[in-house]
Amino acid sequence: MNGFNLFDAEEKSLEQAEDLRRQLEQAPAPVRDGISSLVEAYRRSVREQRRLVRVSDRLQAQLATVNQELGKRKAEAEDALEDLKAAQESLVQAEKLASLGALVGGVAHEINTPVGIALSCASHLADSTGAMRKLFEADDISVEDFERFMDTVKDTTGLILTNVERAAELIRSFKQVAVDRTSSERRRFDLATYIRETLFSLGPHLRQAGHTVRLDCPEGIVMDSYPGALSQVLGNFVMNSLVHGYEPGELGTLSMTVEREGADQVRLTYADDGKGIPEDNLGRIFDPFFTTRRGSGGSGLGLHIVYNLVTGPLGGSVAAESPPGGGTRFTVQLPLSPWSASALS
Repeated sequence: MNGFNLFDAEEKSLEQAEDLRRQLEQAPAPVRDGISSLVEAYRRSVREQRRLVRVSDRLQAQLATVNQELGKRKAEAEDALEDLKAAQESLVQAEKLASLGALVGGVAHEINTPVGIALSCASHLADSTGAMRKLFEADDISVEDFERFMDTVKDTTGLILTNVERAAELIRSFKQVAVDRTSSERRRFDLATYIRETLFSLGPHLRQAGHTVRLDCPEGIVMDSYPGALSQVLGNFVMNSLVHGYEPGELGTLSMTVEREGADQVRLTYADDGKGIPEDNLGRIFDPFFTTRRGSGGSGLGLHIVYNLVTGPLGGSVAAESPPGGGTRFTVQLPLSPWSASALS
């Protein structure tokens, strides 16, 4: 079945109108003039309609081209966004590894002291033992020589034991924190004990800066959560204070306070008494790559990582404030178990 063609129908109508006008040539002048006016008006209408159709076709072709270009640009933008997200994730992971590397360097430096003392004591004990053996082989040991040797053994072994225990404590604390930071394992842990271990692993940085650290956390709070994420959050808070909070040589106090909130929540407040955060910057500190110390130790990712960890695996919330008198305070609300957080699905 042939489809309807508007242009053909209009041509036929024009032909019929012309035939009608010719048939009415003998009609009175007003009738002929009226018919002629109607035919001409219809002819103009047909021409205008065809012009509009051509314009419409051209606009539709342009629109199709624009839509095609928009689709192409949209796909390019989506690809660029995915690349940006991947790059940002890589930078975040690099920042985490960098903080772990700094932790390793600090702990390694800290271990050097007790290990060096233990090594010196062991060397001295070996020399004293060698001298005693010579006296023994020569059958020339006096009571004074033996007492002097026993005093040396007592003193050196005591120093060796004390310093080896110190090194072992450092390694044990670092090992747990390092394992937690490089894994996303969920486990049960005592909150106060774990915070102390994290602060202990940060000891080299804190002692180098000379700041005082205060911890107020009730004993017996057990969390079933992600200790690695929590350690990263606390470490980033401390490093943020060290990098941004104080001028070189300025001493301050860093504090961590933990309080129970109901049966299944805790509120952790971290604060320093440094120079604080300007009000204009306070709303941007959790944005990625925002820093006031670019090129001077700031990457702009530390607090962004904090926000992602607290609101992500830890299932909580974090807020920052900087009182007019100076200092900065971060308040972190956490569930004892992320699965019990009502905000998580």
